Amino acid sequence: MASDTKMIEKKSKKVLEVRKLTKHFGGLAALNDVDLDVSESEILGIIGPNGAGKSTLFNIIAGFFPPTSGTVMFKGKELTGLRADQVAHQGIGRTFQASTLFKQFTVFDNVFNAFHMHYRQPPWKALLHTRAVRQEEGTMKQKAMEILNFTGLASQKDKLAENLSSGYQKILAISIALATNPKLLLLDEPVTTLSPHMVEAVMGLVTKVRDTGTTVLIIEHNMKAIMDYCDRIAVLAYGSKIAEGLPREIGENKEVVEAYLGVMG
Repeated sequence: MASDTKMIEKKSKKVLEVRKLTKHFGGLAALNDVDLDVSESEILGIIGPNGAGKSTLFNIIAGFFPPTSGTVMFKGKELTGLRADQVAHQGIGRTFQASTLFKQFTVFDNVFNAFHMHYRQPPWKALLHTRAVRQEEGTMKQKAMEILNFTGLASQKDKLAENLSSGYQKILAISIALATNPKLLLLDEPVTTLSPHMVEAVMGLVTKVRDTGTTVLIIEHNMKAIMDYCDRIAVLAYGSKIAEGLPREIGENKEVVEAYLGVMG
């Protein structure tokens, strides 16, 4: 019984705390007093119509936009106002809607180069290619292969990124994000437009990532993927959070249905 209590406590431990987050672009409020808690080792889905503020929320959390007001706390430390590179060093990784791959690089080199963010040797040693640099590069190459084995891309390692299918490019983007060793992974539309088979493959990988202890925050329009794989769901509309709960609760929420139908109509 005690072990069950510990598991519940661990599950409910907050990793990310967003409080009264507001972002104005000119006279437009892209976000308005949004509160959000993300718990350790969960997959939290963010849904809402186009223009609801989902990507703005991600960009503020990741340090690409400063908020107009409000705070972002990650593992008890305030991130508000930090640059994107500083946020990444705190343990937050992300992917983007548009591909940010090095298309002319191989799959392996895309992941290997991502490790240089955590390169420990000073630049002058890298230029001299000292023994310490060679050892560190060897370690990074080994870790890059471990990630490719984990994500199922090891057999594709010598392919150019541009020659991968769109589904495998999405998996490569996740592989690159994993190279930063994130404790929180932000995924922006990882399965939108993909075939059902690739949706299952990518979301299966997302679940696998969560099971290793990485918390996942995901924006997605594929409602089946969201309902099938997310532990909880938060809904944005017109910059405000209008609902939050278990997938079943969100699916039965009249305000959520009306928000989607209103945009569709």
